Formats: sequence, C-alpha cells, structure tokens
Amino acid sequence: MADTLLDDVGDLLREAADQVVLPLFRKLDDADVSEKAPGEVVTVADRRAEELISARLRDLRPGSIVVGEEGVADDPGLLRHLRDGGDVWLVDPVDGTANFAAGRRPFALMVALLTDGRPTAGWILDPLAETLASGWADDGALLNGQPVDNEGQVPSLGELRGAAMTRFLPPEARDRVRAGGRRLGELLPGQHCAGREYLDILTGEQQFTLFWRTLPWDHAPGALLVRAAGGVARRFDGVDYHPADEGRGLLVAANEQVWAEVHEALLSA
Repeated sequence: MADTLLDDVGDLLREAADQVVLPLFRKLDDADVSEKAPGEVVTVADRRAEELISARLRDLRPGSIVVGEEGVADDPGLLRHLRDGGDVWLVDPVDGTANFAAGRRPFALMVALLTDGRPTAGWILDPLAETLASGWADDGALLNGQPVDNEGQVPSLGELRGAAMTRFLPPEARDRVRAGGRRLGELLPGQHCAGREYLDILTGEQQFTLFWRTLPWDHAPGALLVRAAGGVARRFDGVDYHPADEGRGLLVAANEQVWAEVHEALLSA
C-alpha cells in the first residue's frame, strides 16, 4: 500500500476537484455559501469534497481516522486524534474557501497523513494550475512527479521574496514585520490560500511565508512538503511546527539560512 499511496491520494484529490470542486467554481448561488463562524464561509463544495475524500481515505487505510476542516467545525473534539496511534488523515477539502466563494483563484485541496502522531506524508493540489505536490517526510517532495530540492538555493537578503499574512498579527508584531520587510526584496500580502503559499516555496516563486493563524489542516501538508524539500517550518520562537500543538505564529522558509535571515529581518526586536 505504501508504494502506491502517494499516487492513490493524488488521484483522489484530482477526482474530487474534477467531480465536485471545479464544476461549482463560479457557479455558486447564495444558498451554496454560508458563514460557519464570523468572517469564515463554507460552501457546498467544501462539504461535498470532504465527504468524498474522507470516505476514500478510509478505504485506502482501513481503520484510519479522518480529521477534516468541516468535520471539526461540527465536532471540535476530533482534534484530539492528532496525537493518536495509528493512521490519522488531516483534510482541507477547499483551502482558500473565501477565494473560491468569490470566484477567485487560488484555492487548493490538501491532505496530510499522521502515523502514531507523526506527520508522514502530504499532498497539495492546485487544480486550476494543475500543480500537485506530494511526498513522504523521509523521502523528499515531488512537484508533478519531479523531485524538489530547495536546500541549496539562497538568494541574498535583498532578493528574498515572500509573503506575510499581517492581518491577524498583534499590532506590535505587525509593525515590526512591515518595517523589516523593507530589508527584503519583496514582502507580499499573501494569497488567502495557505496551500498556494506552500506550493510557491516549492516552485521557487518565493522563499518564505509567515502566518499567524495555524489551523492544522492549513499547514500540516505544506509544512511536511517544504521540510521534505530541505526547508524549515517553525514557530516564531524556533520550535518546530507540529499540527497538534496549539499556538500562534509560523515562519516557513525554503532552507535554514533563509529562515534565519527572514526571522532576523521580520521578527527580531
């Protein structure tokens, strides 16, 4: 099973995109979109895609547990499984739902596999760009089937390009990040789609991204894939990211040197 799992889950995400998500893109009506929390929308595509993906993931790994974004919205207690033994899937059926609901790109479908509490595999599909990243934590990341290695790519500080989602940062941190951004080549506002931010690190479009909110389905797949490609995903205090840990703040970078330089520029007092 492990020999084909990367392909099996990749094929599943493509199927969910083709059968559920893309047919509804720019075709939603008011009844198809609702607010699940203040400022957070959910669409019929999110719910239908999560149902399809979850059922098929359980078939791929019998006895496994699925912790999906929409499932947790209905039952927050599901998060307790992120430290369980056995296989646990994290599912974000449509990452970037606000973009999707507004008829904008990007959006992505994402899955991570945790085994005995350890992130072991991840997948991100941008269906409009036809870009699929996948990989095992210990065996490297693939981008449309080709190996990715960002470890040796280190632009100078003034050429570093990346995103910082400053909207949710505390005011003092927001001011520091914005001021520090002037030392870098380009500080982008973010695309409202964590999956695309991670893909852009893997493709080399950007070298880092900074988040404040760190919901596990938003970051477990991408953090694993960036690390598998030689990158770093750590809290602001330098602690390695784990999806079960509660906390705020995450800096992801293509490699150790980029992480250190960006941390110094944006987060050091």
